Amino acid sequence: MERRAAHAMLFPFPCSGHINPTLKLAELLHSRGVYVTFVNTEHNHERLLLTTGGLRLRGRDGFRFEAVPDGLSEEDRRSPDRTFRLYQSLKRSCGAPLVALARRLGEREDDGVPVPPVTCVVLSGLVSFALDAAEELAVPAFVLWGTSACGFVCTLRLRQLRERGYAPLKDESYLTNGYLDTPIDWIAGIPPVRLGDVSSFVRTLDPQCFALRVEEDEANSCARARGLILNTFEDLEPDVLDALRAEFPQVYTIGPLAAAMHAAAHDGGDNPGAAAGLSLWEEDAACVAWLDAQAPGSVMYISFGSLAVMSPEQLAELAWGLAATGRPFLWAVRPGLVAGDRGADALPEEFLEATRGRCFIAEWCAQEQVLRHPAVGGFLTHSGWNSTTESIWCGVPMVCWPGFADQYINAKYTCGEWGVGLRLDEALRREQVAAHVEEMMGDADRAREMRRSAARWKAAAEAATAPGGSSFQSLGRLVEELRLGADDASGLAAVDDGR
Repeated sequence: MERRAAHAMLFPFPCSGHINPTLKLAELLHSRGVYVTFVNTEHNHERLLLTTGGLRLRGRDGFRFEAVPDGLSEEDRRSPDRTFRLYQSLKRSCGAPLVALARRLGEREDDGVPVPPVTCVVLSGLVSFALDAAEELAVPAFVLWGTSACGFVCTLRLRQLRERGYAPLKDESYLTNGYLDTPIDWIAGIPPVRLGDVSSFVRTLDPQCFALRVEEDEANSCARARGLILNTFEDLEPDVLDALRAEFPQVYTIGPLAAAMHAAAHDGGDNPGAAAGLSLWEEDAACVAWLDAQAPGSVMYISFGSLAVMSPEQLAELAWGLAATGRPFLWAVRPGLVAGDRGADALPEEFLEATRGRCFIAEWCAQEQVLRHPAVGGFLTHSGWNSTTESIWCGVPMVCWPGFADQYINAKYTCGEWGVGLRLDEALRREQVAAHVEEMMGDADRAREMRRSAARWKAAAEAATAPGGSSFQSLGRLVEELRLGADDASGLAAVDDGR
C-alpha cells in the first residue's frame, strides 16, 4: 500500500484573531512536510489582495490558498452586530462549499504534480459546522481553539454556571452590586476566581443570550474532534492542562505560535517571513522607524486588537491618561475601534497637540515586530490571547483592560499567576491609566519585578518552542497523528478499490 501524503485543509473563523494563529499553525505543519490548503472567505480574500501582504495568497509548493463564500450580504457587513450575523451565515451556508472544495482539491495538479486528497480538516473555534464537513469527507478533524487553556476550560464551564444559576444575571443591579465578585472555586485546574473573571458572557440578563449559548456550544463541540490544539505551552498553564486532559485526551500545546514560527524560521524553515501573518488592514511601516529613534524600554504600545469597540468617552479617558504621563507611546487606532465606525479621527485635537512629538498614531501595526523592538517597554492591551502570548514571548509586561469573552481570565492570569501585568478598572479613568503606565514604565520595585518575571516567561516560551522543547515535541506528535490519519485513509481507499 502506498503511503498517502497528509493534506490538511485549514479553515478559521474569518476575523484576524482567528486567521493569523491558524495561518501560523498551517505554516508550522507545512514546515514539517504536511501539504496545506488554507481557506479564507471570498470577502476576506479580496480584502487581503488589496494589502501588501496579499502577495502571499499566491501560495507556493505544497501550500495553497483557497476561498469559499460566507453568505453574508453587504447590508449585514455594515450592521453593528455583523460578527454574530457572520457566524449565523457561515453556519447556514458554508458547510457544503467546504466539502465541495475538499473534493475538488484531490482532482487538481500543482505544476503537473497531483494534489494529494484532503486527509484532515483543521478548524478554529466558532466554525464547528466544519466538523460536519469532516465527517462527510470521512476524515479526522482537529480544532485550534484560540484562547488560553484556562480560557477554554472556563468557556466549557459556562453551561454549568448557567445550570447552577450563576448566569444569566437577575437584573442590572447585579453588574454593580458586588455579585460579579462571587468566588468560583470548583473549576478543576483553575484557582479560585471572581465570577466576573470567568467570561464576559456571564454578564448577560437574557436567559436566551445568543453569545452565551454559542460560546458554550462551540467549546463543547470540540469533544467531537480527533484532537484539541492550543496556543500555549506546558510550563505556562500546567494545572489547567492536567485537568483538561481528563476530558480531552489528545491535547496538543504548540505555543506560543509566534515563538514557534520564529524558531522554525531560524531552524531552516522555507518561509521566514510567514510570521508576519495576513493583515486585513494595511500595516504602517513608519511606526518602526519612529521606534528606532526612541530610547530603549521607553515606549508604551497600545492596541486593542481587531474586534474591540470603545465609546468616544472611553477613548478620551485613555487618551488623556496617556497624555498625563509625559512618556512616548505608539497607539494602533484601527478603523472601527470607536463606536460609529470611527478610528483616529475620533481623537481630540487638543490631545494630539498636547502629545505632539512623543506619540505615534498608527492605523495598524505589525504587532510582533513592534513588541520585539527594544524601545517598547510596556503593552496596554485588551488581553486577547494572541496579544497576550506575543507579549509573553517578547518579554513585555502588560497593562490589561479586558472587555470581552476570555479576556477577563487572561488578564487575571497575566496580573496574578504570571506576575507580568497591572489591571485597569472596567470604567476607564484617566488618572488610573496614567498611574498604571507610570508604575509599569518606572523604576520602582514592582516595575522591576514585573520585568524580571517577563524575562523569565520569555525564556520559558523560547525553550518550549526550541528543538526538544515541550511545544516542539507536541507539534511533532500532531504531525505524526496527521500522517497516521492519512495512512488510515489510504488503507480505506485501497479496500474500496479492491487492492
